[in-house]
Amino acid sequence: MRIIGTLSAALAALAATAYAFGLVQSPPGNYDESKIPPYTLPDPLVRDNGQRVTTAAAWTSDRRPELLAAFARVEYGRTPGPLPPVAAKVDDEGPAFGGIAMRRQVTLTFGTGPKAVAAHVLMYVPAKATAPVPAFAILNFQGNQAITTDPAVALATSWLPNDDPGVVDHRATEKARGTEATRFPIDLIVSRGYALVTAYYGDFDPDFDDGFQNGVHPLFYTGGQTRPADGEWGSIGAWAWGLSRLLDYLQTEHVIDATRVAVAGHSRLGKAALWAGVQDTRFALVISNESGSGGAALHKRIYGETVADITRVFPHWFTSGFKQYAGHEERLPFDQHELLAMVAPRPLYVASAQGDQWADPRGEFLSAVGADPVYQLLGTTGLGGVKAMPPADAPVGGTIGYHMRSGPHDLTRYDWEQYLNFADRSLKR
Repeated sequence: MRIIGTLSAALAALAATAYAFGLVQSPPGNYDESKIPPYTLPDPLVRDNGQRVTTAAAWTSDRRPELLAAFARVEYGRTPGPLPPVAAKVDDEGPAFGGIAMRRQVTLTFGTGPKAVAAHVLMYVPAKATAPVPAFAILNFQGNQAITTDPAVALATSWLPNDDPGVVDHRATEKARGTEATRFPIDLIVSRGYALVTAYYGDFDPDFDDGFQNGVHPLFYTGGQTRPADGEWGSIGAWAWGLSRLLDYLQTEHVIDATRVAVAGHSRLGKAALWAGVQDTRFALVISNESGSGGAALHKRIYGETVADITRVFPHWFTSGFKQYAGHEERLPFDQHELLAMVAPRPLYVASAQGDQWADPRGEFLSAVGADPVYQLLGTTGLGGVKAMPPADAPVGGTIGYHMRSGPHDLTRYDWEQYLNFADRSLKR
């Protein structure tokens, strides 16, 4: 039985990897709406004691902290503190993309001594900006060199999966340049007046189950601790923490308006972007691109990726106790619409892909619908009265934006065009 279980886990991991790299559209799972079990979503405006929240003040002081504590306790884990010592060093500056952008590379070092962790930040800022500009903060999957063919960008030095293009013995080579560039249309972003700020997510925590011996987790161990305690953060929490550290740095950058920074992410990093945006209200706009299970999609629908799937293949992403809800999503004290609701009243954009049924596009849209009452209570337009899921390539919404793009699991130029249009309405002055 142990051999069968190990083989099953290995096959599940292989299927998830193939899906992540676009080799298959969706791993096995339920994709039949008629097979979704009956479920009831918790009302985000009803407190644990049954009291209904009817004012913005009560949401802010009572209900939101209650939900935040529940998500930390059950799903993502508590983020420890205080912050370790941080040092910033500018490594490179220069023009890029034919002079339309200025490039800056900065190393942020967290902690001191053998446990110190270095995160390498890459920024592109509009060259003609005459005032501090708004920015998108987003982590990347394959190292900074992968988002552009700019030869001046330093190769990632952290551990990388050997499956990544241009990676040999878990290290980036020159062949790794530009392999993720289609997900980062830098020319489009800077031409619209925004800066792009990114770092490799593995700088904050390598994405494999190593018992949390690398990355930022050991910076917070105390008294002989060797891994996060029950209820403490997993990798999603560490990546979300990293996004907040990017914002810390941007507050020191005179070229960036740190009050107008959007946090964004794709797939698992969309989960991290949501958790970062919920915990850190300094982010002015929150964007989830196909974040699926553990992100924007509803757990209780049991469609596509489930709690059992995600905690079996990626146990290190969540708090250790989250796996108890595998096959028992009905017992969850919340669902992901309440995560989205905690972004309110700030602008929120949720995006899906028609060919990405593993991430449950309908479940992502319904999650946005479920967050709408909180947005309405706080005096915003919410989804703008939209109740029916729109067809592909037809963006909708108000303070909450939504679209389902045609095509597979990816982050594309079309997605960025919608985010830029939304940011123009939300962040431009």
